[in-house]
Amino acid sequence: MSYRHGGYRRRYRDDYDDRRREVVETPEEKLKTAIIKFGEVDAQEELPRLEKQIREHQPLNIPNISEAFRISVTEQPYKIPFYTALLRNLYNTPDPAQSDAPVLGRLILEDFWKGFQGYLDKVAWRETRLCIQFFAHLTVAGLISPESMTSLLQSFVAVLDEFGVSHGRAKKAGLSAGEGLFIAGSVLKAHSPSSVNDMITAIHTYSESTTNAKWLVALNSRVLDSLLTALNTLNEGDFSGITDCLPQPYLRDGAADLEIAKYDLPSVLVPPEIIEVEGITSETGSEAQIKKEEWPEYYFRVFTSEVSPDPNTPAGYIIRSALIDTIDIFEINRKECARLLLEYPKWNLPGTFKPKPGSTVEHEPFPGKDWQLESTPGRQTIIGAYLVLPEPSQKSIYYISLITELCKLSPSTIGPAVGKSIRKLYACLSESLDVEVARRFAEWFAVHMSNFGFQWVWKEWVPDLSLAVQHPKRAFIRRVVEFEIRLAYHDRILKTLPPQMQDPEGFVIPEQAPGPAFEYEDPSHPHHEAAQSVLNLFRGRANAEDVIAQLDTLKSQLEGSDDGHTNLDSLVRSIAVQSLLNIGSRSFSHLLNGLERYLALLRNLASSGVSSAGGYGNTEAKNDILTAAASFWKHNRQMVGIVFDKLMQYQIVDPTDVIGWTFLNGSFVGQLREIEKPLNLSAFEWDLLRAALDKANGRVVIARRKIATLRKEDDDARAKAKASQEMEVDGDAKPADEQHEVENPALETALKASESLVREQKAALSRTLEGFISCLAPSAGGLNPNPHSRGVIGEEAWQNRDAWGRDDWNAWETWGWYRQFVRAVSYAPYLRKYTNTLETVSFARFEGVNDPAADLMKKVWHIATGQE
Repeated sequence: MSYRHGGYRRRYRDDYDDRRREVVETPEEKLKTAIIKFGEVDAQEELPRLEKQIREHQPLNIPNISEAFRISVTEQPYKIPFYTALLRNLYNTPDPAQSDAPVLGRLILEDFWKGFQGYLDKVAWRETRLCIQFFAHLTVAGLISPESMTSLLQSFVAVLDEFGVSHGRAKKAGLSAGEGLFIAGSVLKAHSPSSVNDMITAIHTYSESTTNAKWLVALNSRVLDSLLTALNTLNEGDFSGITDCLPQPYLRDGAADLEIAKYDLPSVLVPPEIIEVEGITSETGSEAQIKKEEWPEYYFRVFTSEVSPDPNTPAGYIIRSALIDTIDIFEINRKECARLLLEYPKWNLPGTFKPKPGSTVEHEPFPGKDWQLESTPGRQTIIGAYLVLPEPSQKSIYYISLITELCKLSPSTIGPAVGKSIRKLYACLSESLDVEVARRFAEWFAVHMSNFGFQWVWKEWVPDLSLAVQHPKRAFIRRVVEFEIRLAYHDRILKTLPPQMQDPEGFVIPEQAPGPAFEYEDPSHPHHEAAQSVLNLFRGRANAEDVIAQLDTLKSQLEGSDDGHTNLDSLVRSIAVQSLLNIGSRSFSHLLNGLERYLALLRNLASSGVSSAGGYGNTEAKNDILTAAASFWKHNRQMVGIVFDKLMQYQIVDPTDVIGWTFLNGSFVGQLREIEKPLNLSAFEWDLLRAALDKANGRVVIARRKIATLRKEDDDARAKAKASQEMEVDGDAKPADEQHEVENPALETALKASESLVREQKAALSRTLEGFISCLAPSAGGLNPNPHSRGVIGEEAWQNRDAWGRDDWNAWETWGWYRQFVRAVSYAPYLRKYTNTLETVSFARFEGVNDPAADLMKKVWHIATGQE
């Protein structure tokens, strides 16, 4: 015992010593840290001290210093002008007697270029673009020759002329060249005006070639267009206005007049895109590659230029670009990101933003500036980045959490600004706000309210209850309340609403809390006893075979009764599925355990195993299962999506089954009292479609990755066998060409599985497209009599939207989800790849049809698939 006790004590002492042991930094690490933290207090005061520290460091380690510069430039873009000033100072020769010694700044720049070349080779676009900004500042500072800087930018402009260049690649290359030109334009235009004008023209030409994408979004602000507008403004004044846009501390002492040999940037060639091999991608089943297409980014501008900078102006573009880069870079640390956003004014020209309340720093506001800091990062930039179409660069929860952190850091300023943003966005719901933007807005608003006690002035929106029940504003309110109930509970949210919204006639909140709706629970129900017999078997954890036998017996008994039920197969399936879900309604673990225990039963039901005498098909059987599940959870739409997902995961139903059910029966599920509506899609139905499509696409991706892994293993095994033969010295060994190649059965199985999953994926996409056609094109077989939307009936109908009823708004929203389907980054590449198949199957019914809705559907489709 004493040995063990001593062992424990010794281990405790060692742990204590480890905790006390300080991390010792090497001199190189200390210098690197000092460079990275440069300017945290006052960049101008720290500049000579840091310069001296770098010069006096021995031994001189250029790669270590240049790496610190690369990290700083690519991870702290708001400091780039000040790192330019630091490098410019390192070009000076403090000792005239050592004028022949290598210039320290030049050595650092030469090694920095090597790192830039590494970013370029890896096609790391953000790091490449930020390095180009650094080079542009160095050009203005007189350290880089304008000839080589012009050549570098022209290399990126050349990408725009590549045959078949993707939107993503062209956009990033255009931004890299445009922002470099933005900063160094004054020097470059003085050197070669024609080169500058040619580059701006090339970017403008490409931008014009993508204007058709506006048909797919309801926003008008594009990132590349904002850059072009700002560039044209600067170009008209020979870029003299850049001094009013961003700090240039390296010019304060006439730094551009240094008598030095300017550095010539080496020539570069932008490498091709890195395209992930995903296996079998073509319709013929041959090996190919998928190019991830990206649409031009469209962002939502919340406020006017009096409150926050306009991104279409030079100063506004620079500020938005720097803030967006900071938000993306610090995605791993939202608290640090929030702090940096609030400290952003110190990296700008004095007078760009209003001083903080209580601040003792006084400055003269810049003409046309003096913007509100709280409105710029919180309201304008973060919300704008979150609502970017077709897809934000980060996950939604990051933007939502970042806004919350800003509110916590500065509640007196950011809080009211966020409230104004919410009101502004809510007002835009009547102005054709894109349905995907409205969906994200509802999610953010609900989560944001949950972080601040669900406190909101709902009475401001009470007058909107007089609008049509499916008006975007009323649909938004219902969805927010539904989300809030998920984040809290029904009674708490009910108490936060005014009486008008608590009233069931307001169709805002359900009368009861979300919960199961077991159809056969009432003893007066004619099939109560039958359901109880099945329910008791589940409660007793009976075998699946016993339950199946009981269902067969039950069906025989029902056949002899006269209860008016014409489809006994459907009835038995409903009883079985609802009884099983009733057992699993207590918790998620109960649900999963129940589904996993009775997978054999569910597969039997899905394959019409209860009875096939009536010829009831497989598709109808799966539809019955989905209907029973949706009916059971009709008061909790979140659980409908969860159960559907699990049924697809366990392969009880296919994604195509869920898609077909959604278009036919999606409106059957209501979180309120039944609101009858025609065939259409709301945000709830879109969530079901999206989950099914993601499931189909995800299975294909997983299958292809498995094939790639098996092929690599197979190739490695063959290479190893071949190498072993070459090393074989035994004369009896057979030559490699005489050996029989053993087939890989696992690879063959994976290839067959992949082919099956690709067919399922095509079917899911085709069924979705057909569903939209049925909803939106009445003359082509659709059921909706009023496909009103901006562009179908015309501008006059849109201007009279205040008189629209429920059906008109339903159809308008369905049009919005159709656009989202064809433009979504997750689906657009596959839609383009399977264009011929999908058009043949789905658009054949449009032949000979003269209908504006059908024409618009085809136009949107052709733009999305690159045919226009």
